[in-house]
Amino acid sequence: MSEAEPFTYDGGIVASGETRNVRYTVSETYLGDAVRMPVTIVNGEQSGPTVFLTAAAHGDELNGIEVVREVAHEWDHEGLAGTLVCLPVLNVPAFLAQERYLPIYDRDLNRSFPGDPDSTSAKRMAHEIFRNFLAPCDVGLDFHTSTRGRTNMLHVRADMGDPEVARVANAFASNVIISSDGPSGSLRRELSDSGVPTITIEMGEAHRFQRPLIDSAIESVRSVLTEFGLRDSDTVRWPGWRTVIDDSDEKTWIRADSGGLVDMHYDRGDLVYEGDVICTIANPFKTENTLMRAPFTGLLVGILENPLVYPGNPLCHLVRLDDRTQRAIEWNRRADDDDW
Repeated sequence: MSEAEPFTYDGGIVASGETRNVRYTVSETYLGDAVRMPVTIVNGEQSGPTVFLTAAAHGDELNGIEVVREVAHEWDHEGLAGTLVCLPVLNVPAFLAQERYLPIYDRDLNRSFPGDPDSTSAKRMAHEIFRNFLAPCDVGLDFHTSTRGRTNMLHVRADMGDPEVARVANAFASNVIISSDGPSGSLRRELSDSGVPTITIEMGEAHRFQRPLIDSAIESVRSVLTEFGLRDSDTVRWPGWRTVIDDSDEKTWIRADSGGLVDMHYDRGDLVYEGDVICTIANPFKTENTLMRAPFTGLLVGILENPLVYPGNPLCHLVRLDDRTQRAIEWNRRADDDDW
């Protein structure tokens, strides 16, 4: 196997067999001080694909930060065939403010790719990140959580109509894949369209480190790197069962029909059956209750964490299951109960 090519970016080069921690300037503050994004580049001694891992495109989404940091700094990279580009905090200003969006006119960095050097602050930042660290890669993993007040089970969002993207998504080995090409300006859509197959990983809630989700995601990163030949000491995972949701009729947001306080009866990742009461909404006196029922049998991919709602607020994200997947989940649950 040949020696790895150097990885280059504006102002730097990482040679074969070298690991470098960089604070790369992506913008400036109101005082003209540099806004610097942390980057770790691990360039293996042997040639192979270049894979990026990104987190905190939304500044309050923290779980992915720990995934990226552990891959970069706690793994043994001896024998790595290829390059890892690890960006644990994409949106530095929002991260510092612990807000979702850039605290500069409240712009969404994850709707600003591939960026524009002559446009808004968000698009200028996106341009620097995209051009230097993302576009040179071969595969991408972009980590997210739910927004504040909600939580997601670990699942993948990917354009399964693109065979190369589907390969990444399948190798990540989550139980649920929601197929779509993604919003315009999002990191995964713009990179996939430019020839870098990229998936989004959703996991948990904002403002938290949730260790079980982090550990599961780390094992799935191993699986992806094995699939693409960067590591040969691990195996490509199979999650036990999988459902791919690729039709709008197969998923729905269940929204509150009344305002009040919510008592959620199920957790993220739970199987619910058509007609089950997923949650109850009550007024402060508990004299009026609204029962919110499952419109079909499915899996709760995401649920409400903040128990206060107005009419129309999202309560949970439900995806439909085919009979085979439903039986597999029921079998696994029974096996877990027997073990317990």
